[in-house]
Amino acid sequence: MVDYFLHESSFIDDGAIIGKGTKIWHFCHIMSGAKLGENCTLGQNVFVQSNVQIGNFCKIQNNVSIYEGVVLEDYVFCGPSMVFTNIRDPRCKYPQRGGEFYVETRVKEGVSIGANATIVCGNNVGRHAFIAAGAVVTKEVPDYALMAGVPARRIGWACECGEILPKFETEVKCPRCGIGYKLNRSGQLKPIGID
Repeated sequence: MVDYFLHESSFIDDGAIIGKGTKIWHFCHIMSGAKLGENCTLGQNVFVQSNVQIGNFCKIQNNVSIYEGVVLEDYVFCGPSMVFTNIRDPRCKYPQRGGEFYVETRVKEGVSIGANATIVCGNNVGRHAFIAAGAVVTKEVPDYALMAGVPARRIGWACECGEILPKFETEVKCPRCGIGYKLNRSGQLKPIGID
């Protein structure tokens, strides 16, 4: 028995695993070996390549391709037409096909990636980070970082709930949900009470 929704215009290849309650809308293609968690939503024209891992409660908006080497943890939001890459130096004349050539990119729990942003392969995105629309990520992203620009740079911090945190010196409290944060000695933002 199928316990997920698949629009009639979409295709799931044999060997793909789709979690309970996931919804796959128009013109999507999920390749063999891909693993999608529970309660995900894939908008129109989403492509998921072989061996991709997608966690639970992820939302992938229209026109997103997720290539082998990309791992999405739980609660990741991928905005419309955002881009992942999986090879650092692609050349048609010197093709690099197969998993041994792909560079892993891990997008950690709770990340939001804005429309038309690009995540260059090999640059992991930290928990609950917020990538602005149109940003191009070319380096590792810390937890809770608010990243914008080309190339993307940290312009602030975001709460787990998505609120952009007000400017602060060492500690701050989210005005929306009340979670407290502090900067540790290495300049990383951590929720108060968690090391």
